[in-house]
Amino acid sequence: QADLVESGGGSVQTGGSLTLSCVASQYNTYYPCMAWFRQAPGNEREGVAYIFRRNGSTTYSDSVNGRFTISQDEGKRKLYLQMNDLRSEDSGMYYCAAADWRICYSGTPPERLQYPTWGQGTQVTVSS
Repeated sequence: QADLVESGGGSVQTGGSLTLSCVASQYNTYYPCMAWFRQAPGNEREGVAYIFRRNGSTTYSDSVNGRFTISQDEGKRKLYLQMNDLRSEDSGMYYCAAADWRICYSGTPPERLQYPTWGQGTQVTVSS
């Protein structure tokens, strides 16, 4: 089983909404920084949203800023990605990624290759 488990993907029409969830498979595991990435066929995996969980600070890619919201639940066990006003270009496999303090100590979003922990992904398909 993957260290992170995503859920909530599906098919939606243009302009619709979806909420993705991510949870660590081991109950007491805490990751200080987490992110959502996505990958469309033939494209590189790109980061779309990041959260530094200690203070809740967030960062978004330009392509989703204002439409997507990354958040965590009160118990800080679950990570969410609320996606609104979805477009066809938002389609792809969405992955949850996490890193520990050795990588996250500065609070600056790590590069994709710095994340050691990933989920298996959940598919999002947006069609008109």
